[in-house]
Amino acid sequence: MKNSVIVVGAGGAGLVAALNAHKSGAKVIVITKEYPTRSQTSMAQGGINAALSNIEEDSIELHVQNTLKSAHGLANIDAVNFLCQSAPEAVMWLDSIGVPFSRTKENKIAQRKLGGAYAARACYAQDYTGLKILHTLYDRCLAEGIEILNERYLLEFITCLDKDKPFVSGVSVLNKRDGEVEIYEAQSVVVATGGYSRVFHNYSTNSVASSGDGIASAFRAGARVSDMEFIQFHPTALKNSSILISESARGAGGYLVNGMGDRFTNELAPRDEVARAINDEILKGNDVFLDIRHLGEEFIKNELPQEAKLAKLYENIDPVYDLIPIKPAAHYTMGGIEVDENSSTCIDGLYAVGECANHKVHGANRLGGNSLLELIVFGKQAGESAAKYAKNFDKTTDMSGQKNIADEQIREIKKYTNEINFYEKQRELGELFYKYVGIKRDKSSLQNVLNEVVKIKKYLQKMGVSDKTKEYNTNLIEFLEFKNMLELCELILISALSRQESRGAHFRVDAPNINEKFEAHTVVSKERVVSYEN
Repeated sequence: MKNSVIVVGAGGAGLVAALNAHKSGAKVIVITKEYPTRSQTSMAQGGINAALSNIEEDSIELHVQNTLKSAHGLANIDAVNFLCQSAPEAVMWLDSIGVPFSRTKENKIAQRKLGGAYAARACYAQDYTGLKILHTLYDRCLAEGIEILNERYLLEFITCLDKDKPFVSGVSVLNKRDGEVEIYEAQSVVVATGGYSRVFHNYSTNSVASSGDGIASAFRAGARVSDMEFIQFHPTALKNSSILISESARGAGGYLVNGMGDRFTNELAPRDEVARAINDEILKGNDVFLDIRHLGEEFIKNELPQEAKLAKLYENIDPVYDLIPIKPAAHYTMGGIEVDENSSTCIDGLYAVGECANHKVHGANRLGGNSLLELIVFGKQAGESAAKYAKNFDKTTDMSGQKNIADEQIREIKKYTNEINFYEKQRELGELFYKYVGIKRDKSSLQNVLNEVVKIKKYLQKMGVSDKTKEYNTNLIEFLEFKNMLELCELILISALSRQESRGAHFRVDAPNINEKFEAHTVVSKERVVSYEN
């Protein structure tokens, strides 16, 4: 079909891209492995940044300063300026389409202060901000008649060559319901599949769906990835479950205390600093807690209802009266698919947006409240860029044989033996990553984990699925996710080993200082060549 755009992923970034591609005149299909309402966007609770000055004096310049400071010298100034300057319009657009933001007494959009911010800048809807935004975007897509294909697992991006230059021509997916391979042709494709924090397995705030499928598939297709070593640990995940307790709790005035009841850090410092401070306390043998009791029952009920509910459900405590036991957990991946100022990858017609992409606005450490903003600002850009490319598309594609290729790949995987339980390897790998590739790292430990990843990949054909059926074969889907995560684990490790310094979320105990030599982005090509580029 002419002038068609496929969006892979139905979180906030994907739905914004879809709406804007549709508005630009393209025929849009959204493909997602679950359902839009289960996307990671729903877990972004704290707010979306915009310098509105609704609570206290603020400015776009201050927003830019805070973003650059959190990025520790690795953000692209032009991209950050574009993000922050676009923020007020982005929030006003969300307000206009019905996002139910909390309000001040003057009926202005309410704002709260998050870590690393000089002012109350995060616009919020209680502590359900991402959820409210996601549901509103989903409603808009349905109202516009945008086709959404649920329960389709991404296999590969299909590319062709034009004068030795690759361009995307569609995608292959596995229909989870009937187990059939499906091929979708399009003139352009937007990748909006989210991040890869689930490589940390049970030590992540993310859903099990955050397996980096889009990044791994794009990398196999020839896209470059950058800054894969930068993984943000959220300071406050529940101790026993890694369920996220939003920064909104600290933004509202919550304290971080150890087992003696002592506050030991600035609760609203950038996330990398707070996470390391908590980690140091835990390594000393101290328990760490979030204390919001002093905020009062009425405030917690009205402003932090989700945090109270999660604490009761997963820790069996009432935060109105009890301390909340917490630990840091892998939360957000700053690295991803390398994109330019139009959200385009090095593959013609392939665009990327959201956590799977690296727009170079987060650098070494994302500023709280900028992730939801990124979805809206760059989602609009990606959708418009993809639609423009599709409209002007003039290349010849050949999709014949693509279904047979994908079918054969699935058949081969089902022939693997299952002498080794890949679920057990996945659990072991998550523990290794949390311990040695997490908040603090060193060369020897990184190399040891890389050796283990290479070893697991070597024996992958002995870790096959026991379920050979077609319909709803979750065993197969989880194996494919594990395979993708292994690929990303290797990219994370070779990037972390290469960056011999400490910067933001990448802290090397054997190289504890910033090194100006590495004030550039770590870029990895398909040949696994690591380079540093500004």
